[in-house]
Amino acid sequence: MALIVPEDGMVITRDVTLQPGVYWLPNGITVGADDLVLDGNGAWVVSTLREGHGLTLNRRRNVTVRNLHIVGFYHAIYANACEALLIERCTIRGTHELPALEVFLDVWRGREDAYGGAIFLSGVSSSAVQDNDVQHQQNGILLYGCRQVTLRRNNASYNSGAGILLFESSDNAIEDNLADFCCRAYEPSREPQHAHIGADAAALVIMCDSSRNVVRRNRLRASGDGVFLGGFHRDQIKVPCNDNVFEQNDVSFSPNIGFEATFSQRNVFRNNRADFCNYGFWLGWSSESLVEHNRIRGNRTAGIAIEHGHHNTIRDNLFERNGEGVQLWVNDDANRGAGLFRQFFPEGAETFETVVVNNQFLHNDCGVHVWTERGANYAGARCRALRVSGNTFHDNRIGVLFERVRQSAITANTFTDNLIAAIKLVGCAEVSTDGNRL
Repeated sequence: MALIVPEDGMVITRDVTLQPGVYWLPNGITVGADDLVLDGNGAWVVSTLREGHGLTLNRRRNVTVRNLHIVGFYHAIYANACEALLIERCTIRGTHELPALEVFLDVWRGREDAYGGAIFLSGVSSSAVQDNDVQHQQNGILLYGCRQVTLRRNNASYNSGAGILLFESSDNAIEDNLADFCCRAYEPSREPQHAHIGADAAALVIMCDSSRNVVRRNRLRASGDGVFLGGFHRDQIKVPCNDNVFEQNDVSFSPNIGFEATFSQRNVFRNNRADFCNYGFWLGWSSESLVEHNRIRGNRTAGIAIEHGHHNTIRDNLFERNGEGVQLWVNDDANRGAGLFRQFFPEGAETFETVVVNNQFLHNDCGVHVWTERGANYAGARCRALRVSGNTFHDNRIGVLFERVRQSAITANTFTDNLIAAIKLVGCAEVSTDGNRL
């Protein structure tokens, strides 16, 4: 096959292999037919405008794009309503990026006004994006309204927004990717007191009805958040991200949160590492979560924090040298929007029916801390029906601390060498402490 020299604005309708070189193509290339292969062969498609698309695929089927290098567009590869698409071994740099310091990111922007990024997929299904290098811009790979897309072995590190983003995208597989150091600084000159490291940047962002995704064996370290999953829209709309599975990921070294998953149900976190963050897990207002067999070490404030959660299970995890191992609590209505959230999630008025079983708590300030916050609208204990059982507590300052908790059980645990107390109860009622080894 003869090698093709690309031209600005060209439309490809058959199998093409490009002539290697660097080409100034500010209007990019368009794929105009189905069932073809575009092999970039190492060619560079270049613009400096950070506008438009380097490669456009609209309503295409069974197209393969490989070995293409693209620099300097708004979205380097833009695919809309495509099926059976394969994008592999491409390198992308310099897509549109917001300036540092003055912008706190808006994670609720829809596809119509999405931020710039390397690979933008909208309404794409049954496709794969693999072995691409999409580092050093704002966003790496963006999925909007996608189904059954596999992202594997991509490098989306050192981006200032999202390494990978899913928005209204379900039933996808995110496997063996690298997205370290996806972070940004926010320090507006008009309000320097509100400086923030992270500014809602994250290695992996999952928003707005993105459910049943499998996230496995990814390295998502030292980012604003490792994973940022949100199920309650800023316009006060319930958009839960449910039934996602996170296995064997590493979200360590975030200045904020390793796994944040809020206002959602039945998410599973298994065999992950969440070390040396501010919080290892923050699962506020979520329910039926399963957190098991994770390593959770060295987090400044807490290993796992759940406010207003219910029917969650925390089992067989290692909590070592965290500020506190597990925190479960209910806020005063006036604090952190709890009153507003209760309008939409009345079942979250209390923290209840959560179990903490068969974990190891070693060298934490407090192993398990459960409390009902007592503020201006305090109306009695609203943490209830909790069970802490079968755990090992060794060399913590306090093993278990319950404050204003009722109808709960701390039973069959083993406590050794905890400095101040194995179990401390403050203002509690109907809390059983039977069968513990002290």
